Amino acid sequence: MLHDIISQIQPLDENAMQQTQSRLNQLTKPQGSLGRLEELAVQLAGITGDMQREYADKRVVVMAADHGVVAEGVSAFPQAVTEQMVLNFLAGGAAVNVMAGQAGAKVVCVDVGVAADLSRADGLVDKKIALGTRNMLREPAMTREQAIRSLEAGIEAALEQIKAGADLLATGEMGIGNTTASSAMLAAYSGRPPEEVAGRGTGIADAALQHKMNVIQQALLFHRPDANDPIDVLHKVGGFEIGAMAGLILGAASRRTPVLIDGFISTVAALCAVRLAPQAKSYLIPSHLSEEPGHRIALQQLGLSPMLQMNMRLGEGTGAALLFPMIDTAQRIMRDMATFQQAGVSERSESDGMD
Repeated sequence: MLHDIISQIQPLDENAMQQTQSRLNQLTKPQGSLGRLEELAVQLAGITGDMQREYADKRVVVMAADHGVVAEGVSAFPQAVTEQMVLNFLAGGAAVNVMAGQAGAKVVCVDVGVAADLSRADGLVDKKIALGTRNMLREPAMTREQAIRSLEAGIEAALEQIKAGADLLATGEMGIGNTTASSAMLAAYSGRPPEEVAGRGTGIADAALQHKMNVIQQALLFHRPDANDPIDVLHKVGGFEIGAMAGLILGAASRRTPVLIDGFISTVAALCAVRLAPQAKSYLIPSHLSEEPGHRIALQQLGLSPMLQMNMRLGEGTGAALLFPMIDTAQRIMRDMATFQQAGVSERSESDGMD
């Protein structure tokens, strides 16, 4: 499945992008004056082939899984919080539920590796691979086969949501310990030391942060993940939900569906996806810049610039949910804003040197 889906990811529709840019240049405003909104409209047209599309079915897909490395004391919260927060998502009580609801979007929660039996949880999408990863400090976080399965679980989730009507997806995650796994993956991909990529995650103090960096460094030295093999990095120091988000991106890109990426963990997942399929980058829309120090580095690795800077570090897909209204605005501009000709407004003369 993985290789088939990657082979289906196509370049953006250049003709649709050119038509969108041409229309933007005819609207009653100085050319380029709406900045990133114009760039967004052009990218969306390239992804879907439709410059005036209305995104009526937006969904944040929250991938949930646990991490064996929590046993090393790298988080301020116990592992049980992952299960508790999954139930909170399903009950509609988490921040992402509120923020997505405000934007008219749905929240879908997928269990790819929570260390608890959630089989009876109403509304949960069950794609569990195992009861959490193993402790990366002692052994590989997962087998290579499980790493591939996590990617394919994300692909399946994307295809299922799109088949059910979703036309815009956002990545979200829940997993106590996942900033440790994400930092280890980013260090492996980028060659940057843990001191530069690891942050406080759930809010750990200085001594715990130093311990977290040491755990990451020891795990990297122990496993020596191959930066040229994205699956090797995922299987040795990653997480099931990180692989699943990467798979979600690949699946969405194969169906010409835009993906909003959230914060640090989501962006590391995006980096994994793009290392597997460079053409998937064009389908990514970065939402915000997280307070996690590694997020800026991950975005730089991808060559992406975030739309917002809100000093957030919650995860769940909350930053991505903030971007839904901007997507709607960009599309309303394309559909409803008058051209110079329609409004009877004089266009600027090319020979006019005035501002």
